[in-house]
Amino acid sequence: MLSSRLSRASLLVAGLMLCASAWQAQAFETVIQVSPSALNIGSAGNVVTVHTEVPYGDVEVHSVYLNGVLIASSKADDRGNFVAKFDIDAIKTLNGLIIGGDNKLTLTGLTTYGEAFSGTDWVRVINILPRSR
Repeated sequence: MLSSRLSRASLLVAGLMLCASAWQAQAFETVIQVSPSALNIGSAGNVVTVHTEVPYGDVEVHSVYLNGVLIASSKADDRGNFVAKFDIDAIKTLNGLIIGGDNKLTLTGLTTYGEAFSGTDWVRVINILPRSR
């Protein structure tokens, strides 16, 4: 009888641990807004900025990527949410960008308590060279 109870208790604990690890492995989705909304390959911009709805203090900054490009810097917006900045040249040279079309950019990262998050936005990519004066 005692071994039967221990077996049931062991199964319960194992099941709870499995559920907890499965829950932690799933990323939560956040709304993001990428700026500029039209990325001009021919422009001389410096950064691509991504605004999130994740509190700034909850983000493990060095875990944040945009389509595989590591974050360059970050800050909090006026609501205390996380804002990420990426080198525009690294974004402009991503493989598979469709010039003249909409391109999916996905932000990924971890919170300070180890929870994964991600968010997606679409950006139009254009190639308009500036006029020389």
